[in-house]
Formats: sequence, C-alpha cells, structure tokens
Amino acid sequence: MQNGPAKPTLLLVDDAPENLSVLAGVLGGAYNLKVATSGAKALRICEGDPLPELILLDVMMPEMDGIEVCTRLKESPRTRDIPVIFVTAMVDAQDEARGLQVGAVDYITKPISPAVVLQRVRVHLELKRARQSLERLGRHYQSYISSEVASSIRRGEVSTGLVSRRRPLTVFFSDIVGFTEQTDRMEPAAMTQLLNGYFDAMGEIVSRHGGTLDKFIGDACMVFFGDPTTRGEEEDALACVQMALEMQQRVAELQPEWTALSAGVTLRVRMGIASGLCTVGNFGSRRQLTYTALGTTVNLASRLEGKADPGTVVVAKETHELVRRAFLAQPQPPLYVKGIGRPLSTYVVTGPRNTTSDADVRKS
Repeated sequence: MQNGPAKPTLLLVDDAPENLSVLAGVLGGAYNLKVATSGAKALRICEGDPLPELILLDVMMPEMDGIEVCTRLKESPRTRDIPVIFVTAMVDAQDEARGLQVGAVDYITKPISPAVVLQRVRVHLELKRARQSLERLGRHYQSYISSEVASSIRRGEVSTGLVSRRRPLTVFFSDIVGFTEQTDRMEPAAMTQLLNGYFDAMGEIVSRHGGTLDKFIGDACMVFFGDPTTRGEEEDALACVQMALEMQQRVAELQPEWTALSAGVTLRVRMGIASGLCTVGNFGSRRQLTYTALGTTVNLASRLEGKADPGTVVVAKETHELVRRAFLAQPQPPLYVKGIGRPLSTYVVTGPRNTTSDADVRKS
C-alpha cells in the first residue's frame, strides 16, 4: 500500500497557548504542525530541518514582535521564501500595510474564522508551489539561452518579438582543431563528456566577462559583446580579448584530462575576433526565435577563426585599434578571406601589455 503525499508542515507562532490551541484545532487535521510561543523560538525552529512551508505569526508578542520576526525571516536566504501570514487582533490599515511591507503575504484578524484560515493557508501554499514550479521551469529553459539574454528578458530590456537593431559589437568565434576526425572513433558517451566539459569551462569564462553566448555549433562557439548590455565599444572589445586569452589558458589546463579520457585526442583551439556594426535581435518565426547577431562583422570573425593557427587568437584591425593599449599583438601578412574582396590587416594577440608607453604602442 502506497502512502499518500506528505502533509505540508506549518509553524504556528503565538505567545498565548489558547490561541495556538485554536489554530491547531483548525489546521491539525490537514497539516503537520510545529508551534512556538515566542519569536526567538520561531527563529530557532527555522534554523533546523525540515523548514515549515508556511508560517502563521502573531504580531503582538513580548520581547520580539511579529514584525521583527518576519523581517529576520525575509533577510535570511534560507527562510525568505517561506510565506508568512500575520494572525493578529490589530485591524488598523497602517498596521496591515506595515506587515505587508516587511514581507508578509496576508493578514488574518482575531478572533479567527476557521473557514477563512483554512482557505488562506491553502491558497498561499498553492501560490508558493506555483512559483516554485515556474522557477524550475525557468531554470530549465534558461539552460537553452544565454544568461545575459535571460537576465535582460526578465528586466524587460529585450523584447520577445521579431525585432532587431544595429549595434557596434565585438564578435568571437572558436573551434577545436580536428575535433571531428580525432573523435570519430570514440564512444558517444566519452565524446559527450569531453565536449560538454570543454563547453562548461568555456561558458564559465564567457559569463565572467559578461559576454553573450550566442550558440554552440558542433565543437564551435560564438560569443558577442555589446548587446543586450554594453560597457562601450572599447571596454567590450577589451573584455572579449581577455576572455579569449583566458580560454586558451584553460584549454591548456584541460589537455591532460582530454588525453586521459580520449586515448590521445589533442585539444587545440583557434579563435577569431572582429569588431564593427551588426544587426542584433530576434530572428526566426513567431513560434521559435533565435537571439543572435548578423552581418559582415560576424562573418569576418568566423573567417578569421578559420584562418587562425591552433592555439592563437587572431583579431581584425578594428578590434586591434580598440585594444592595442592593453594587449600586445603581432601583425600578420595581408589576409584574403571568402566574401571580402580586399586584403585584411590582422593581428595575433600575444598577451597583455606590461606598460602603455607611447613607444610600446607604436611598436604594435
């Protein structure tokens, strides 16, 4: 015989035992109950496990009143999401407003109506579970989009319609050299472990520098800086180049793990960066959208990545102009790439500068 779902646990807080007895008589059949006769005891109960799913809290108590108890509960990450319902003889509108201001979700006046208590408790438990369900769903879907984009959608800074705009961006592409050929004979589980571990490490670096992770394409990665948030063209470019150098360093650190798991697969990554105007926004159908960047700058960054030597970061002239005071770079022979009919000036970034003297800048 299977047991039914566990009863929710409520915490009843009141300094008058007779009031606790009345509440327990109303709620005891449907819920597991914990009781506290003071605010301090209520806080101690909330330090243990399991946490109550909802708290019914008296306002007028000696030593520590319900307002202070509620304030402390809402200040703690452990207890701030527990719904608090004030149960009180105070009926002044200002008192009620003060209680809601410190984080209570509802007010029940004494003497209580059993039907009202049961209904309010049921409603707020259902609301809590609905919020938790939405949060879990949000976390699930957020794993499919950039954290920068997700945050901007929540703040209302990014529309979910078919809209786009022109923005100066710095765009980054990378891929693992010879990945398909090297992993063709690997077991799918091993290849998945390697690739997901690599992308997880790269994604942490992207997030730390504030980049928008556009997409993973096989073993390739596209990131851009400048939308939905920007720190200015120069700062965006600096963040992108610093990100790329940290990625190359992390790749070197991951190599022993790759060798151990893949019987000799070499992890070598090439990277390309370009800066310029792009069209950025939502593209696709009304049923399914992709938040991405399009334009010549995007294509150029992809082409530069394809031309880069393994283990290097190649930047276009426009990017170099934005970062030259912070990073050392070696000029490369004129480069011709598909889709662009003129020779391109490109640079291989070798590391950060130790000085920003005019002489050093001229040398680069």
